[in-house]
Formats: sequence, C-alpha cells, structure tokens
Amino acid sequence: MDIRQLKYFVAIIDAGSFSKAAERLFVAQPSLSQQMAGLESELKTKLLIRSAQGVAPTTAGSALYRHARVVLRQMEQIRNDVREDSGSEAGSVAVGLPTTVAVVLALPLFERIRKRFPGIRLQIVEGMSGSISEMLPNGRLDLALLFRDSETRGISVIPVFDEELYVFGHAGLALRKSNTTCPLAALANVPIVAPSAANGLRLVIERTFQRAEVELNIVADIDSLPTLVAIATEGSACTILPASALAQREPAARPVMRKIVQPAMTRPVSVCWSHAVPISAAALAVRKAIVELIRELHAHGKWTGITLRPAPDQATLAGTGGPAGSALVLD
Repeated sequence: MDIRQLKYFVAIIDAGSFSKAAERLFVAQPSLSQQMAGLESELKTKLLIRSAQGVAPTTAGSALYRHARVVLRQMEQIRNDVREDSGSEAGSVAVGLPTTVAVVLALPLFERIRKRFPGIRLQIVEGMSGSISEMLPNGRLDLALLFRDSETRGISVIPVFDEELYVFGHAGLALRKSNTTCPLAALANVPIVAPSAANGLRLVIERTFQRAEVELNIVADIDSLPTLVAIATEGSACTILPASALAQREPAARPVMRKIVQPAMTRPVSVCWSHAVPISAAALAVRKAIVELIRELHAHGKWTGITLRPAPDQATLAGTGGPAGSALVLD
C-alpha cells in the first residue's frame, strides 16, 4: 500500500465513480481499476461496491477511507512544515459551514483569509448541519461550525454564540401582523415545513415542542434553505429558522418573521475540529479568523438574532490551550 493508492481510493469515494475520479486525477480508468484491485488484494478484503448508481465503500472501505484522509492530510502538513517558510500559515484548510451560517460568514471569511493569509487555500463546504457533522470526524474537514457547545468523542469545540430561532410565515397563525414575537403555544397544529430528521434543527424543534406539550404539525421534510423560505413566503406553511436565513434577501422578498418566545427557542454554535490530525498553523489561523469575524459582524449589525459567548482567551485561539465544554445541548 502506498500514498498513490490511498489518493486514488479517496478520489474514487469522493467522486462516486471510477470515471469521474479518473478525470479529476488525469489518469486512465483501467490504471485506476488496476490500482484498486491491487489494494484489495493486498488488504485481502473488498473495499468498493460497484452499481448502476456508482461506487460506494464497503464497511472495510469506509474504515480505510477515514484513515486514508488522515494520512493524506498528514502528508500535506509534512510538506508545508519542511518548506523554507516553515511555520508560516500555508496549505489547504477545509471548513464546513451549515447553510444558515454560510449566508453570513462565507464571503467575509474568504475575503479575510485571501487578504491576510495568501498562502492558505481555503475550501468552504456548505451543507445541512447533519452532513457537515459527518464530514468532520472522517477527515474531510479541518474545521466546522456546528450546533453544539460541548466536546464529544474526538471533537473539540470553541463555543462562539447562541442563535435565536424564529417562525417564518403566517399560515395558520392567529397573530396580528404587528406582532414581532410568537408564543410557542400559538404554533400548535400550525402547518410547518422543516429539515429532515438528519438535521440538528429538526431535533431542536421536536424536543422544544414536546417539552412544552405543544402539538407539532410538520407537513413536509425539506432539506433546502431556499425552498423552506420560499414556502413560508408563499404562505402555504410556516418554517422555523434563525434570522441569518434571510441575510441575503431583499426586505420586500422576505416572509413575516417573528421570534419564538415562551419559551424562547435557541441553539448554540461552536467552531469544532477533530483530534484525528494535529491542527496545522493554517487551520489555527482560519479558526482565529472565524471567531474574530463573527464578533465583528455582530458588532456592525450584519449578524442579528445571536448572543455572543464570552470571547475565548488567546491561548485557546492559538491552539496552546483547550476550550472548556459546558453542558451538553442538542446538535
């Protein structure tokens, strides 16, 4: 087994097919197939399953994928560390951002890193929180913004803020248009569209309603932020999201938005990273930039509906200290 085989294997899983991986790697597909056959022969186990839908890893293949991602990142870090400018912030840093966070943070983060750290190649991966959570432990991401504020097995966190949740839309709501808040009880049996069960927001919604003994009426599972907002705007159902979901929408194109109260519905947001690979100087620089940017965007009124956590100390931001986790909350 060599680095080239691991690189090819990871590329095949990421691409979902041999042909797409061959195109990205600029190698012939028969050569790629031969390398994988050799890898399976050496490890004496089947790693890939081919079907009409593409290629998927076996259980053994999933285990190899996680280790291969770690090894490839370590190799990249070694190359960066032994260059003449050793110790400077350089190399690739992959950051996972849930969609409601990306609409506010992605562009400022890109601009900050490009200006201050030209040696860093930033990779921003946007998606629903469930998929982002899965990508961090297996080495596909260096950092992620996740909805939690305590450490879990293999994952460290820096809690950054708590975001308030709002009901968007008016379908089924017996409230005046002038109301800026919505008691949770007013949402009983109101038609609601929400992300599917794999998304952390869905769990927050379900448990908040359950604890308050309010009847929850989810009429559709929608894993698309634009579609959720469009449905709420059109008026056939409401949805529950943070204020940041409307950050890029013109006021005239926004649905009615009311903060949920009695009880308030909130969720924490933290910068997270995996223990699987030592964090690089470049990743530390990006981590610090994320924390600083969030505070700046809030101070300038560009990120509303959040409450900042106490600023982490410089030792934590620099990677010389460990953040203390607080009580476990829903992800």
